[in-house]
Amino acid sequence: MSKNAMSIAVYPGSFDPVTLGHLNIIQRASALFDKLIVAVGDNYEKAPWFSPEKRCELIRQSTTDLTNIEVHRYQGLTVRYVQEVGAKIMVRGVRPITDIPAEITLMMANRRLAPDVETLFLIADGELAHVSSSLIKQIADAADENVLASFLSPPAIEAVLAREQNRS
Repeated sequence: MSKNAMSIAVYPGSFDPVTLGHLNIIQRASALFDKLIVAVGDNYEKAPWFSPEKRCELIRQSTTDLTNIEVHRYQGLTVRYVQEVGAKIMVRGVRPITDIPAEITLMMANRRLAPDVETLFLIADGELAHVSSSLIKQIADAADENVLASFLSPPAIEAVLAREQNRS
């Protein structure tokens, strides 16, 4: 990459809902690149709680202090999307014990499909390394605002509590 080229990275995920672990990765990755695109995709293996548009909105509301990020929705093969936006780096947030084997397999497949795209693994800081959207879905019906504050930003807490209230 030339000295004048802008460094662009993509952090893809379903972010359903965006957690403090996701936000930790977003904040740290945004410090490493000129532009970070947070790419909201659909994971067809999971039943979504929020629409892609709502997930994008929650990320934007939770990252107002970061001036070099963009939040986009995408569909299709992630590595192709990374190429389409001109990025050379795909950021992946991983939990140390549960995610690494699957992420390495995915990284190797992506390298075959797009040798010009590198994968950068980041582990969320200490107390956030275990947080996942799936965990939030498991505890949401029993958690109050104070409990959710350990896992979610204020906009995401509000959205989760509203969803749970509407289910009652």
